Amino acid sequence: MYIARETSKVWRKVATEVSVELQLLREKWGLLLAGLIFQYIHGLAARGVHYLHRPGPLLQDLGFMALPELGQDKGYLSETIFSSIFISFVLWTFHPFIYHSKRFYTVLIWRRVLAFLVASQFLRIITFYSTQLPGPNYHCREGSKLATLPPPNSVLEVLLINFPRGVLFGCGDLIFSSHMIFTLVFVRTYQKYGSKRFIKFLAWFMAIIQSLLIIASRKHYSVDVVVAWYTVNLVVFFVDNKLPEMPDRTSGLHLLPLSSKEKEGRQKEEKDSKLKDEFHKLLNGNHADPTDRRQRAQMNGRHDEDINHALSEATANGT
Repeated sequence: MYIARETSKVWRKVATEVSVELQLLREKWGLLLAGLIFQYIHGLAARGVHYLHRPGPLLQDLGFMALPELGQDKGYLSETIFSSIFISFVLWTFHPFIYHSKRFYTVLIWRRVLAFLVASQFLRIITFYSTQLPGPNYHCREGSKLATLPPPNSVLEVLLINFPRGVLFGCGDLIFSSHMIFTLVFVRTYQKYGSKRFIKFLAWFMAIIQSLLIIASRKHYSVDVVVAWYTVNLVVFFVDNKLPEMPDRTSGLHLLPLSSKEKEGRQKEEKDSKLKDEFHKLLNGNHADPTDRRQRAQMNGRHDEDINHALSEATANGT
């Protein structure tokens, strides 16, 4: 009976949250869809630069000198850290569907996250197409069959980007690291909207560890990671200031952000209400302007003095 009762409560919470989020999704779906489409465009651009990649000797890199090479068999370590950050963040953004305490709407926070990702990825595409560096990853080095791609046989071959193999074994899309874009955007978003201080500290710590593992795995040069750290943080800072702030849900009320039509209706109602109040005050002789009240009081006082003066003169003439 207890399990059935708790299950019923959770189901009611999920159903209520779904109705609220669907209302937001109907209004914000265009921006969300554009952000998702750009993820494909970013993958397509990374696939395209692979056709331009030419392997060569590794560039001199301070990170390669400082960090011992993990080897090809330990490349999964950085991917494990990244996957744990990615999955944890996605689950956290959907926690308002289950937990009673809520600080944001899932639709709105993903709208914000996608805006950060698109801005960062747009800069990344421009950067790695500007100059193609020889890839440091093992499958991008001289002698590897995957280091270069033969010309595509059809447009469809390019558009399909050979998923997922083409994503996992890409070359040439170096500056700056895509893994660090996602990681830093997720960590900064939790830093602002998360509530657990320990998890915030852990998230930044994992981001640092992932940076070191990416370099030690020779998946990127140090410059790819360093540029990602300051570029993504600056992008998130400026884009976040341009976007409207999300409503706070800590009060427990479903304060949905108003649409443009609702805002216009609300403003019209407030304007009509003010006009009605002013009209009633004028009818009752109680205008809200204190200056007008003082002028009326002075005029009434002078009028009373004139009447009293006339009455005193009439009395004196009668006597």
